[in-house]
Amino acid sequence: MTRLPAAQRRQQLLDTAAKLFAERGYAGATTAELARAAGVTEPIIYRHFASKRDLFVALVDRTSKETLSLWQDRLADAVDPAESLRLLIGANPMITTKGRGVYRVIVQAMTEIHDEEILKAIKQHVALLHEFVSQQIVAAQDEGVVSKRFSPEITAWLLLHLGLGYGILAPVGIPGHGRDSSGMRVREVIEQLMLGVN
Repeated sequence: MTRLPAAQRRQQLLDTAAKLFAERGYAGATTAELARAAGVTEPIIYRHFASKRDLFVALVDRTSKETLSLWQDRLADAVDPAESLRLLIGANPMITTKGRGVYRVIVQAMTEIHDEEILKAIKQHVALLHEFVSQQIVAAQDEGVVSKRFSPEITAWLLLHLGLGYGILAPVGIPGHGRDSSGMRVREVIEQLMLGVN
């Protein structure tokens, strides 16, 4: 076992947990399996996390930060709110190589909401994403590129619902998923509905 600085070890444990939870689910994975996969002893895990649940909640929290960071980076060079929104519509972390496994864990976490701490973490995760998306919609509405017919809050919920559904279906590999026979894609439809893009 290689000795790592505490912060680095914590990240390594979270990385390993993300893979293990994605494969076996939260309920199916044990700290003993996590220790083996990470090349550490179980006491090392408990030095960084009080319980498997605390590790899981930390993983959800980290995913929130990473998603917001991904979106901020993606939108950094946008020239206007319309382009920001267009880029955001295409930046679904559930279908990226890195995000796919982590968001599989998030979806699994939604089946563990009987646990108050996990429920709290999921609510906070979704609230942070909703706030970010709402801010982008406000900016686009203020610039007159998105209709004010619907509030930024409900429009943000619509985009999150669509993104979650798309993210769940995309890995299944259904033939023709997300597009029609002419090649029109879901993303393009959303852009046209919201931004009037032809």
